[in-house]
Amino acid sequence: MDGILPLWKPKGMTSHDCVIKVRKLFHSKKVGHTGTLDPEVEGVLPICIGQATKIVPFLTDTTKTYIAEVTLGKATDTEDAHGIIIEEKNVKTPLSKQNIENVLQLFRGEINQIPPMYSAVKVNGRKLYEYARANESVERPERTVTIHELEMLEMNDTIFTFKAVCSKGTYIRTLCVDIGKSLGYPAYMSDLIRISTGSIMDKDTVTFTTIENTPERGNLLLPISRGVDHLDVLEVDEQTKMKVKNGQKLGIPERVLQTEPFSVMYKNELLAIYRIHPEKKDCIKPVRVFN
Repeated sequence: MDGILPLWKPKGMTSHDCVIKVRKLFHSKKVGHTGTLDPEVEGVLPICIGQATKIVPFLTDTTKTYIAEVTLGKATDTEDAHGIIIEEKNVKTPLSKQNIENVLQLFRGEINQIPPMYSAVKVNGRKLYEYARANESVERPERTVTIHELEMLEMNDTIFTFKAVCSKGTYIRTLCVDIGKSLGYPAYMSDLIRISTGSIMDKDTVTFTTIENTPERGNLLLPISRGVDHLDVLEVDEQTKMKVKNGQKLGIPERVLQTEPFSVMYKNELLAIYRIHPEKKDCIKPVRVFN
């Protein structure tokens, strides 16, 4: 069984918990998720099964869309609702939507983030949350991420929600905290939902209840090509198809491809993912080949 399971991850499970459960439900050892969601976050978690595990890094690298809720006036050590309050400040004057919109403009485009201490980012071979739990301090590496879209949705007193379309590696918790600081208040992320990963949307997803109640579970899987539809496509003929299936290098295509790497397809069949050869610029080589 090969394909992408568009899972709606429930609250209370880690992404790894979901992988373990999917392995049992689909009787497959080759299962991998495409971007960690914290246990108390729900939403779109595409899970690759069988041959689809070959595209995990490509699907993980796509943009993600979130609906986040920010609470002003308090900060927590984990930057979300499940941490210990470390700072408080009364919000005496209610903020207007225009106040918030003015600040959101500062966070559109490329921004720098310092990942939260309670995260899986590794420093000197240890995850940051391991330092945090041991009450040890460590310098955290700054990273550049891209906020493609940032839209104010609703506001109620000291709580507001926004939609963010962002690049891989963006910490929405940290985005919430930084927006709060720019508004002049401590803040934390009080709720988060992921509504898309790449082109896989919330409307495409299935729950564990649906999976358990579906006898023909293979029918719930999306084709592998859906996970790489953000890559440009090189169409080949039947003769070239066999070369691709055998993992052979090919000559540079006549058409300039817009992404690197790119998909190679025969009719509607995804054959492989190729890239320009790093040493031989006159040919292309396979990165992944699908049997």
